[in-house]
Amino acid sequence: MKIIFKKELFEKMKNHAVKESPNESCGIIAGTGEIAQKIYEMANTSQNPQTCYFMDPKEQLKIFKEMRKEGLELLGIYHSHINLPAYPSKRDVELANYPDAFYVIIRVDEKEVKEIRAFKIMEGKIEEAEIYVEE
Repeated sequence: MKIIFKKELFEKMKNHAVKESPNESCGIIAGTGEIAQKIYEMANTSQNPQTCYFMDPKEQLKIFKEMRKEGLELLGIYHSHINLPAYPSKRDVELANYPDAFYVIIRVDEKEVKEIRAFKIMEGKIEEAEIYVEE
């Protein structure tokens, strides 16, 4: 089980995480199969953006419609953890509503990306996926 990124998309996701620090970043990964083709940076609308993320449902719906028009699927959701491991928190697991999606977590410490990991989360079960980055 793997997710594949072009280097420019992978860097865009990392840069978004650093730019938003000390708040958590979040976004949608669109693609087909296991290949990421587009990154949508989302606004973190959480009341506590330093410890959790929340995406505006209206903004999500708009992006899902755009993805459909472009023939893309929801490949994954990414967000950052600030000074915490790149591993799903209890809240992340509870909010994992897309069993086919990859959940990519970016650890940011002191405005620097320290770790990026991907997971599938189904019915509370966490399974790690491999991340491939291509030129």
